Amino acid sequence: MSIRKPEMILIDVDGTLVDSVPDLAFCVDEMMKAIGRAPRGEARVRDWVGNGVERLVRRALTGSLDGEPSDEEFERAYPIFLDLYAENTSKRSCLYPGVREGLDYLKSQGYRLGCVTNKAAQFTLPLLKDLGVYDDFGIVISGDTLPVKKPDPGPLLHAAKHFGVKPEDALMIGDSVSDVKAARAAGFQIVCMSYGYNHGEDIRDYGPDLVADSMVELQRVL
Repeated sequence: MSIRKPEMILIDVDGTLVDSVPDLAFCVDEMMKAIGRAPRGEARVRDWVGNGVERLVRRALTGSLDGEPSDEEFERAYPIFLDLYAENTSKRSCLYPGVREGLDYLKSQGYRLGCVTNKAAQFTLPLLKDLGVYDDFGIVISGDTLPVKKPDPGPLLHAAKHFGVKPEDALMIGDSVSDVKAARAAGFQIVCMSYGYNHGEDIRDYGPDLVADSMVELQRVL
């Protein structure tokens, strides 16, 4: 499918701009050890990322995507994770290949760029700054900026309003089913990156307008 030239492009963080799993997995494993349980390992954490750190901690404690730990266990583990992640937000994380070039191209073409993530602001802002991409965005909407987060369309529509752009003139770039659902509900076009985190499922199964292997490909697409 082809993409209509947008006026505004919103980009997700984890699994789209940044491979943040090495830091998240380190924090999960250290948290598990701290509560006297076995570490989970990076491969499993990779399938659990994408719905914010609270959900990640619940998944780590139960070992499943939909599991619910006891309140007592969660309340013990979650503060440990938050302290660990505050210290390890960007120590092992890096931009995916092609991201810097992709952002430079989009900026050179005058697109209005925003960042929309489910990651809390206390982690999002330092991560974007440490990796040198914070200043590329005219707006950054984190998981706790608004009362709702993806897959709710609210954050996307908030960004469109900020830039004065109609939803049909907007494009979302993400990597997961929640990005696709949010974009569809908002009336945005949606491009997904093939390399991201989608709970171990192929993102093509969710019918984005386009799947790309690198942000460099946007030059050809747009």
